[in-house]
Amino acid sequence: MEKVRSGNYVLYPHVEVNCPEARLAEGFAQIMPMLRAAAEGKRVLTVECYPGVDQQELLEGLTGLEPVLVIHSDDLAFEPEKLDAALEQDLLPKDPVFGIMTARRLKDFFYEDKLAEVRRHIQEAPAGLVLVYGVGATLVHPGDVQVVADITRWEIQLRYRRGMSNWRTAQTDLPKLKKYKRGFFAEWRWADREKDHLLNTINFYLDMTTEGSPAMVDGASYREALRQTARRPFRMVPYFDPGVWGGHWMKDHFALPENGSNYAWSFDGVPEENSLLLDFGGHLIQTPALNLVLQQPRALLGERVHARFGKEFPIRFDMLDTVGGQNLSLQVHPLTEYIQQNFHMNYTQDESYYILDADENASVWLGVKEGVDPAAMEADLRRAQAGEALFPAEKYINNFPVKKHDHVLIPAGTPHCSGAGTMVLEISSTPYIFTFKMWDWGRLDLDGKPRPIHLDHGMANIQWDRDTKWVSENLIHQARVLKQDEHTTLERTGLHEREFIDTFRITTDRTADMPRNGSVHVLNLVDGERALLTSPSGAFAPMELHYGETCILPQAAGDYRIEAPDGAPVKVIAACVRG
Repeated sequence: MEKVRSGNYVLYPHVEVNCPEARLAEGFAQIMPMLRAAAEGKRVLTVECYPGVDQQELLEGLTGLEPVLVIHSDDLAFEPEKLDAALEQDLLPKDPVFGIMTARRLKDFFYEDKLAEVRRHIQEAPAGLVLVYGVGATLVHPGDVQVVADITRWEIQLRYRRGMSNWRTAQTDLPKLKKYKRGFFAEWRWADREKDHLLNTINFYLDMTTEGSPAMVDGASYREALRQTARRPFRMVPYFDPGVWGGHWMKDHFALPENGSNYAWSFDGVPEENSLLLDFGGHLIQTPALNLVLQQPRALLGERVHARFGKEFPIRFDMLDTVGGQNLSLQVHPLTEYIQQNFHMNYTQDESYYILDADENASVWLGVKEGVDPAAMEADLRRAQAGEALFPAEKYINNFPVKKHDHVLIPAGTPHCSGAGTMVLEISSTPYIFTFKMWDWGRLDLDGKPRPIHLDHGMANIQWDRDTKWVSENLIHQARVLKQDEHTTLERTGLHEREFIDTFRITTDRTADMPRNGSVHVLNLVDGERALLTSPSGAFAPMELHYGETCILPQAAGDYRIEAPDGAPVKVIAACVRG
């Protein structure tokens, strides 16, 4: 995959690492000799597969190893119907979107007697190499040579859309939302718990993201690449997707490929969803950015943030494009106690809208109007849900005009949505799936079906005291100047005291020193063609950030500066976890 620039926006950013001793292979024609040499004189080669990896492609690629025994670990797991039944309670079968974050582990779904029997077969097999592969392969045998075959989260979702089913299920015709739900609440949780410890021990990391183009690197070099990444600013590989309310701003400004539709949102700052392109001297390994969080949490997050969130990246940047599009759905996010009690999540999705750009009549819907009768609003929402009448949003919900560089704060429990004509940089905490839609403006989704509405959840979380006066005083126009001189202005733009994220806007036409507070920083260049991120101590090489790009600056990278290399003013929004 080549580095591609659309305008100045880099669609496939590389993370260049210095690992001169790395052993790399591209394609099974190169992978096979490397594995054969590593397995010489060894007994068991184990390839642990992340759910979604094309195991048929893997098996065909490894046939040249000529193993004396091949064990497919998937065959030792519960039968698909039994596994589906075991997951039913966690996956809330009547709900098309939400489930409960599973606390189970992969081994809970394997037959111990079958595992024991297969281990005996391995011991009794004739001399030669034994190949164990599949999901749960390391439950069978840790491997004298251990490989993790991995795939990015976005590629899994694309394969779902192309017809791939979830792992080990009898439900092969699920819609894409239900496939994603099973992955999000169950499969990816088990697999990540396995991968968390395997990344410490693997001999090889096998990138199976691009069909027909596998790539492999030795485990020590892979871990070193992640160690280096956690000590310098970096960008992840963004992705873009259409939606019923989507617009054309991103397509125009980032020169995105024509898709016959719009682009509704972009994920450019979500390690759980985005990937990294590790560049080993021109050889690329694509890997889930979450692996960096699992491997280097303290260096990445900082001690204070790691102590609070563990191996979770708590800040999320994404983009919502309604320029030439429509309103987002009217929605609300769950209160902390609600998401803890109902979905086993530790914290909720507090968020904000930074207005990257806006049409002349752009607006956001935010909070309830003065004197709203909750019962009357609920009755009108239920009539709308039943198709009896359109919901009169203007009767109940405030509609505030917004302009470029406004920052609108949205603590959980506040009804809200972005109106048409806005280009939003959404800055929020990470639990991004829990959006309770209450009204979708009477429209159908791109598939011609209504989008799911969660009115009961929504009504249980609306904070009715967040009315016009309260919202005006607490959630809009909250930017405050902290420091200013002839060349630089530092402002705090949020977030609200109920939200754990702080955001700062830096405007400079020279150089601005950025204070650190023991937290990872996430940045986006919200104005100006390009900015430079530099280290006063030389701890990392300068990084160029282009308009609209998001990057992560790990705590271990140390102090940094924002420079305007062209002498024209630049604006950067930076988010961190409040101390």
